Order: sequence, then structure tokens, then C-alpha cells
Amino acid sequence: MYPNHTGERLLTELDFARLSKLGGGQLPDELSSADLVPSREIAPDVVTMYSQVEIAFVDSGLRQKVTLCYPADAEPVRGFVSVLSPIGSALLGLRVGDLAHWRLPNGEARAAEVVTVLFQPEASGDYTT
Repeated sequence: MYPNHTGERLLTELDFARLSKLGGGQLPDELSSADLVPSREIAPDVVTMYSQVEIAFVDSGLRQKVTLCYPADAEPVRGFVSVLSPIGSALLGLRVGDLAHWRLPNGEARAAEVVTVLFQPEASGDYTT
């Protein structure tokens, strides 16, 4: 229904190691096939764990700020979305300009563009969060 995102997924080695320990090590296919990059070498426009991003929904143009987090820190009402949620796993590793695709629990397809990365831990010198 929607075109694929424009780039390859990139994950920091630290994010990948931590995510591999969640849920018995079962990462969604799109994450387990991502290219791994050392934290100090990740580009500042890539969505990493604890990045705050602005997305624009394809169907409505509505913009929303979300922060990608681990399940224990998820508070969707405050914009903290779990990396294990459909939207969270769709966003992780994308770059500004890429499209995230996911399905809601009712099966409805959704898509949003990554408009900007407002905050990325690695870009601010935090390589361990």
C-alpha cells in the first residue's frame, strides 16, 4: 500500500545488544537485519533508543513528537513509545525522510515520515543510554 522507506536501517551495536535481550531475543525481522554501527559513528539523523523524533502521518499530515524507549519506560500518553510496539519497531533505525510502516492491532496499515530527530543521545555525546 505504501512505498518502502528510502534507506537502510541502522542500529547502534549497543542498542542491538540490549534489544536482543528483550523478549527472549526475538527482534522483529526489520531490526534483526539492520546494519550495526558503533555508537560513536551513528549519524545524528538516525532514530536510536531514547531519540525524540517528530513524525508526520501520511494519511492526515498530523505531526507528533515521540520518544523511543524500552518497554518499562513506555508512557504513550506522554509520547514515550516502546520499541517493541508496532510504531516503535517501525521507527528504530530509520533516518530523517524515511517512512515508517506498521499495523495497528486491528490490522489497519499506518505510515509516518520521520520529519526530524529533535534529540538523539549519541549526537549529544551520550553513548551509553
